Amino acid sequence: MLVMWCTRTALGRLQRISPCTVTGFNRAMSTLPKVYVTRKVPPDGLDILRKSGQVQFEMWDSDDPVPRVELLKKVKGCEGILCVLTEKIDTQLLNAAGPNLKVVSTMSVGFDHLSLDELKKWGIRVGYTPDVLTDSVAELTVALLLATSRRLIEATHEAKTGGWGTWRTLWLCGHELADSTVGILGLGRIGVAIAERLKPFKVKKFIYTDVAPRPELANMIEAEYVSLDELAKQSDFLAICCALTPETYGICDWNLFSKMKKNAIFINTSRGGVVNQEDLYEALSTGLIAGAGLDVTNPEPLPTHHPLFTLKNCVILPHIASASYTTRNSMSALAANNLLAGLRGEPMPKELKL
Repeated sequence: MLVMWCTRTALGRLQRISPCTVTGFNRAMSTLPKVYVTRKVPPDGLDILRKSGQVQFEMWDSDDPVPRVELLKKVKGCEGILCVLTEKIDTQLLNAAGPNLKVVSTMSVGFDHLSLDELKKWGIRVGYTPDVLTDSVAELTVALLLATSRRLIEATHEAKTGGWGTWRTLWLCGHELADSTVGILGLGRIGVAIAERLKPFKVKKFIYTDVAPRPELANMIEAEYVSLDELAKQSDFLAICCALTPETYGICDWNLFSKMKKNAIFINTSRGGVVNQEDLYEALSTGLIAGAGLDVTNPEPLPTHHPLFTLKNCVILPHIASASYTTRNSMSALAANNLLAGLRGEPMPKELKL
């Protein structure tokens, strides 16, 4: 009875609303900037967009990528796009969107899916989401390093499949962090956060290489700047943390692996494109290096028949470094706030300067 009364009361109120009021409301909505959200993003970001009253947005309401044909159709006339790293924002898409497009906000720290030169040419501002995923990526990198070096995936498989028999002196032995040298390729916020988490394991030395020395960050972890060759030669554990650029594409190749120690562990949580995977397979399968842990591959997903999946000394994860509830919601919120600030013509919380 109460539900019926509430429903009738609400209906009565709706019936008393003037048609002019409804028309005015619809007209006001139609003047708001049009935004397309290319994926079902975590709720914090959606709440910000809904409660802002500043945009009208449509969303591809799925965990799977929006089909390209659908994307090109939906962005037409939009002033803003909130995307994720699976969507290529290129000349074709910009032409489809048209001259109204002012802001692209990506829910990612990486931006290799964005055609930056074209965006700059069109005068479109770009927001991205660094910093908020530093802790999550650093945690996962350490977890992946330990899982690879201590052979946890192999050990779990043996326990499940009956391989766990009598105690054996060297069965499933791995490599310790204590007294080791940890190398970092690309020393930024994430590289520093990884080193901070590894230091309590009694790591002897941190070394790094980058396009140039970064003394302010290096001093935080007492890291020494070395050449790429020296990084390969000295590292017991090598963590790849660099951005994917034309200069870093395929930088981890046979030339690098051939200089590494036989007991070295290679870890990549940056971008798959920085690794020549054929060379990595050869290095792992021939015992040139001890093991590799990959959270990123090229392509993604990596086909299940790829040779790397056949190796016991290669641990592959499906790009989950930022996959914590806290981090993904923070990324979503930052992407939404970047978008709204850009549409207002104000400074974004995190803007990629083109």
